Amino acid sequence: MTALMAAKPVAPAIVSHGKGRSCVITRRACFSASHRYWLPELSAAENEARFGPCSLAPGHGHNYELVVAMAGLLDANGMVLNLSDVKHHIREQVTAQLDFRCLNNCWEDFQRTLPTTEYLACCIWRRLQTHLPVVGIRVYEQPRLWADYLGNDLEAFLTISTHFAAAHRLARAELSQTENEAIYGKCARIHGHGHNYHLDVTVRGRIDPRSGMLCDLARLQQVVEEWVTEPFDHTFLNKDVAFFADTVPTAENIALHIADLLRVPITDCGAVLHKVRLQESPNNAAEVFVESPQLDMGSRTLAVLADA
Repeated sequence: MTALMAAKPVAPAIVSHGKGRSCVITRRACFSASHRYWLPELSAAENEARFGPCSLAPGHGHNYELVVAMAGLLDANGMVLNLSDVKHHIREQVTAQLDFRCLNNCWEDFQRTLPTTEYLACCIWRRLQTHLPVVGIRVYEQPRLWADYLGNDLEAFLTISTHFAAAHRLARAELSQTENEAIYGKCARIHGHGHNYHLDVTVRGRIDPRSGMLCDLARLQQVVEEWVTEPFDHTFLNKDVAFFADTVPTAENIALHIADLLRVPITDCGAVLHKVRLQESPNNAAEVFVESPQLDMGSRTLAVLADA
């Protein structure tokens, strides 16, 4: 019996060649909740003027998506963290407390600050940071509105997404048709072609400790509408937008021009334009950083959250 037991094969220990190397991982979770933007120190008319339909009782709801980014060293099992532990902490500290509830009544934080998307991301960070090595939180309120929080006091990033349809032709006036086709291919054809462009505008700012907003969201949306989507939508960019009369409307040039158009109006809204991302087609996009990205953990975490 002793000899047989000694001969029994033993499972080898798992060895990871990445042991000791750092890695960022993400975990996604969902919850449904309602909220209302209402400050009791303001009158009903003032609340409606400031928050629009979001001030109306009894509130409104969203299907939220949460992305948690965590960083650490790989262990001998090839993991930063055990995913069962990650799921447990996110469920216990966040989703079980918020799912199918009114955010205004859930956490003490929301008694003094409104549960905006950006402040919600901040509060989720606070609840998870003692349980997980969190480096970034992204909260999607809806597919066209999300916030990122990286642990920098009350600073956060807010992104709004919109779209417009436009046609363009890629060609340089000083070149022949043959030369243009050699550079731009089919995009140089005389009568142009169209795209359904998707535009993401990301701003950075400090969350107001009372309103929970880093800027006036309605005003931000209006600025993008006034300066970009309305003047660009259903146009032939080369002919209908003056800037492109002598600038080739590549995705890169369009994104750069949009950033130039939005920088000052967004500053007037109380935020800083961080970046513009223009998706021209499923296979082609251009991203312009107005604030130069630095190779720090914050910039890398934003990239990870965007890809999660």
